[in-house]
Amino acid sequence: MRLPTPVHVLNEGLAFLLELAALAVLAWWGWASPGPLAPRLLLAVVLPAAAAFVWGLFAAPKARFPVALPIVLAVKALVFGAATLALADLDRPVWALVHGTVAAANTALATADRRAAMHRA
Repeated sequence: MRLPTPVHVLNEGLAFLLELAALAVLAWWGWASPGPLAPRLLLAVVLPAAAAFVWGLFAAPKARFPVALPIVLAVKALVFGAATLALADLDRPVWALVHGTVAAANTALATADRRAAMHRA
């Protein structure tokens, strides 16, 4: 199923916002972790940085290493899943449900669109 251009653009924009939200949530979760300041600060910086790094290597539209679609989906599931679980752990179950559901729907639409584009190419 190839998405009409306006829907494709909106879905790509939503994907970018979801990615930014996931990075922010991972930083928030790291900062809110129990314990001394230094480890919390480290988590707040390292978790989103690691997620962005892995995303840029394998899942970004212009990924450093183009990989098969299952690998891209695994990276997206890892990052979006971690953010969803972090929201749940931060006692934001509604946000977790919304983020997880919207991320899954967005990824499903993007995957269907990508597969349709590959079959036409």
